[in-house]
Amino acid sequence: QVHLVESGGGLVQPGGSLRLSCEASTTVVRLYTMGWYRQTPGKQRELVADISPGGGIDYADFVKGRFTLSRDNANHTLYLQMNSLKPEDTAVYYCNRLPVGLSPWGQGTQVTVSS
Repeated sequence: QVHLVESGGGLVQPGGSLRLSCEASTTVVRLYTMGWYRQTPGKQRELVADISPGGGIDYADFVKGRFTLSRDNANHTLYLQMNSLKPEDTAVYYCNRLPVGLSPWGQGTQVTVSS
């Protein structure tokens, strides 16, 4: 059973940066397509960015040019560097496999962008 632990969230002012981490209990980060998702109250969870086993990365239009996804295979860790943060980026951020449903969700990490 895969266990995912997200961290790195916090309170940041608009225009600021945060780096999120997702540690996996197995080699899932390297073997499968993995993604960062986010969710705000009352809205569906949405995909922010994903990376394939071969290293191909896709970003949602609303984060292109601001967020960077990376992966450390040796440490089974996924990262999300978030720059130029906006209030609308406020959400709980999660990592998981694609498609959803194949691995349990972690607890997520709260990102709040506010002045």
